[in-house]
Amino acid sequence: MNPSQACTNLVKQFEGLRLEAYRDSGGVPTIGWGHTAHVSMGPPPDLIDETQAEAFLAGDLAAAGALVAKYVTVPLAQCQFDALTCFAFNMGRQGFEDAQGAPTTMLRFLNEGDYQNAANSLLSWKFGRVNGQLVILPGLVRRRAAERALFLGVVTA
Repeated sequence: MNPSQACTNLVKQFEGLRLEAYRDSGGVPTIGWGHTAHVSMGPPPDLIDETQAEAFLAGDLAAAGALVAKYVTVPLAQCQFDALTCFAFNMGRQGFEDAQGAPTTMLRFLNEGDYQNAANSLLSWKFGRVNGQLVILPGLVRRRAAERALFLGVVTA
């Protein structure tokens, strides 16, 4: 399964496009549609065009989709795969397993076939670090609600 346009649209909605390197809310150097690999703050900071941003996004979504395929053992509808790929794009491996390799609550529910509780547990991933403090980020609250809705087939992004 590959990320659909609904997945791409959802990621773009929450990431926004920045053609000059910047630090995200967690301080990570970022560019394009949320791309973080090998980004330099300079000086001068990295600059890209929209074509490069699209290429980065395609690669990043493929990697996020591969994470979903690696960890999820139950059948997924396209909307569920898209929602989880958006989630993986944002959270990476830590959305599926902890530092010791134990599955997250969301992944455990999902792989037990409890799709509703897996969808609901996405909502708990709303915290981020700002100035070293773990806080609820309103953008993550909105993003997780949108991912949950897509997972449940309530919306098409």
